[in-house]
Amino acid sequence: MAHYPLLERIFYPDDLKKLTPEELIQVCHELREFIIDIVCENPGHLGANLGTVELTVALHYVFDVPHDKIIWDVGHQAYGHKILTGRREVFHTNRKYGGISGFPKRDESPYDVFGTGHHQLPYRPL
Repeated sequence: MAHYPLLERIFYPDDLKKLTPEELIQVCHELREFIIDIVCENPGHLGANLGTVELTVALHYVFDVPHDKIIWDVGHQAYGHKILTGRREVFHTNRKYGGISGFPKRDESPYDVFGTGHHQLPYRPL
């Protein structure tokens, strides 16, 4: 996998606040590449997430999350949010059995203030 020099220094949104505007632009490039790399190995929602990279970085840079609440509508565009809120290291497990959810999930992170997405019914044998 590729190397992401700035993104690898970001564990939580407060880390974004230490960067210059020029570095934020680079973080957006790295975040987009990171999402592409992961989704190429583990299919997921690509287009919506690539379209919200700059918005996600800006929201997490400007607001004081999780004190300030960010709500994603159906969660199809929340991969960047997950990566910037402490889940980059486990993002490769996204949508895998035993891995993190493909959508915001309240019991997964204090940064996910509203659960969204497709909810699976429990498996029931015939």
